[in-house]
Amino acid sequence: MILSCLRHGETELLTQGMILRGKTDDALTDKGWQQMLDGFNQGMQINAWQAIITSPLSRCADFAHAQADKYQLPMVVIDGLQEMDFGDWEGQFTADLYAKYPKQLAAWWQKPTQFTPNRGESIMQFARRIDDALVQIDRLCQTHAWDNLCVITHGGVIKYLYLLALNLPLDEILSQPVELGEIHRFIYQQGKLSQP
Repeated sequence: MILSCLRHGETELLTQGMILRGKTDDALTDKGWQQMLDGFNQGMQINAWQAIITSPLSRCADFAHAQADKYQLPMVVIDGLQEMDFGDWEGQFTADLYAKYPKQLAAWWQKPTQFTPNRGESIMQFARRIDDALVQIDRLCQTHAWDNLCVITHGGVIKYLYLLALNLPLDEILSQPVELGEIHRFIYQQGKLSQP
C-alpha cells in the first residue's frame, strides 16, 4: 500500500508567527490552499489515488472534500490523524512560551518523551494514536482493495511516520523536516512502514 501524505498549507494563525496549533482548528489561507494544491497536483502526476484519507481538522478536511469531489474519489475522515494536542500550550506563540517556560520548552524540544505540556498529549499517546490510525487505514484498504492513497494530515503525524519508516527513536520526532504543503510517500506493508 502506498501512502502519499500531504501536509496542510499555511493557516490563519501561522500568518501571525510560529505558534503551536495542534488541535486548534484554524482555517487555511489562500496561500495555504495553493500550497496544498501544488503538492496535490504534483502527487497526482505520479500516483493513481483510489481514495483520500484525511484528518478531521478543517485545515485538512476542507481541502480533502474539495479534491474528493473534483476527482470523484471516496473520502474517509480518521480522527486519529489529527495533530498532537499541546494542552495548555495550544494556540501559544513559541516565543511567548520560551519567555514563560524556558526550561520546559527546551526539555520538550530536546527530549519530548521526557516532558509533556500540562493537560497535553504525551508523545507516547500521540504515537499510539497514529499507530491505531494506520491499522484503520490498513483495514479500509483490505475492505475496498485500495493500495494507493492520498493522506491529508499534519506535520507531527508525517514526522512520526518518518520515525517508523527509518526506525528512529521517538525523541527525534521534532527534528524531521516536513514543510507546509509538501507531499511525502511511504509504503505500508504487513504492519511496517518504509520509504519507496
